[in-house]
Amino acid sequence: MKYDVIVIGGGPAGMSAALESAKNGCKTVIIERNPFLGGILKQCIHNGFGLHYFKEEFTGPEYAKKFIEMVEKEPKLTVMTNTFVTAINGTKVDIVNERGNQTLEGKALVLAMGCRERTAGNILLNGTRPAGVYTAGEAQRLVNILGKMPGKEVVILGSGDIGLIMARRLTMQGAKVKAVLEINPTTSGLRRNIAQCLDDFGIPLLLNTSIFEVVGTDRIQGVWYGKVDEKYNKLYDTKKFIKCDCLILSVGLVPETDLVNMPLNRVTKGVFVDSHLQTETDGVFACGNFLHVHDLVDNVSLEAKTAGYNASMYAKGKISKTKPHTLSAGNKISYVIPNKVYEGDEIIEVRFRIKSKITKSNFVIKDTHGNTIFKKFVMASNPGEMQSIELDSKLIKDDIVLEVEEQ
Repeated sequence: MKYDVIVIGGGPAGMSAALESAKNGCKTVIIERNPFLGGILKQCIHNGFGLHYFKEEFTGPEYAKKFIEMVEKEPKLTVMTNTFVTAINGTKVDIVNERGNQTLEGKALVLAMGCRERTAGNILLNGTRPAGVYTAGEAQRLVNILGKMPGKEVVILGSGDIGLIMARRLTMQGAKVKAVLEINPTTSGLRRNIAQCLDDFGIPLLLNTSIFEVVGTDRIQGVWYGKVDEKYNKLYDTKKFIKCDCLILSVGLVPETDLVNMPLNRVTKGVFVDSHLQTETDGVFACGNFLHVHDLVDNVSLEAKTAGYNASMYAKGKISKTKPHTLSAGNKISYVIPNKVYEGDEIIEVRFRIKSKITKSNFVIKDTHGNTIFKKFVMASNPGEMQSIELDSKLIKDDIVLEVEEQ
């Protein structure tokens, strides 16, 4: 089965990429392992979606529905649900579904498989393994899809956005959220979620704090918690006990890279890409939370739109590469996307995150000779917010580095 562009993943990234490819005249297929499109959006019943992409505000299911309706109307776009990818070899994809095993051949491939939550095992959570310990996404599914409450007295570890939203959701459903514990000195969630989900409901946020031990046999009875130092060593003289019957883990997301055999970025845990969002394998593009974990679904869709367009142009033989240069993360920058840029006349969208909270600083791009080719002032920002700048590729003549310059 031959296609111009194959897209793996039917969430907001996959649908956006596939739509842009099909609109550009390419025969495109979406491969989705679930029986329906939409990804995680179906259980995100809170609003705040679509303001950047559609200029309207939707809930998660409404946002997904908008994309699904567009997918259904696109004549050059095919959807395969209940289909699992078993192997990827360049732009060829082996799949299995109710029809058996098949191989799809594409001129270009877009990886949009999203991400998964880190679990108790991933963070080496100490203590027993009782019932009542959930990831934030699983707790969200229980409440919003199945109508089940995970607990009545809740502690949340990690201040990721899903955990913050679940703090509000559980409170509104009658649970008592006793505290949100964050091991870092700053939150990893958006400022608006801190205000709307914690401050508005009087839920305490304890920074530089982590769980020392989970207590419970059949069901969780509580946790020992306390402060950590700057190297995350536990300060046992601060140890305290808090009673709870539910612990929710909001401790980060990891891109679903199990099927790819490519070098991974040690910070993002995703693949490396150039300014076309093309990976180190020719014809294979990456976007969305598979590439790096985003703050807003709108940003996922916008990035995927670019990946889908570039994949379609590659399929047509119209992607050109001029002299390449590396773009790397410098002072106080956690990571930067893309990792390789080209000289030319394009405007390059550069996305990145900072390592720690900053105020009254500049985002600066310098070449290897120390010359500043870009500067942008920022009043304040924190690591939970993904940053974005536009860089004129005409200015690139050498390897470059992005860094924070304090005023």
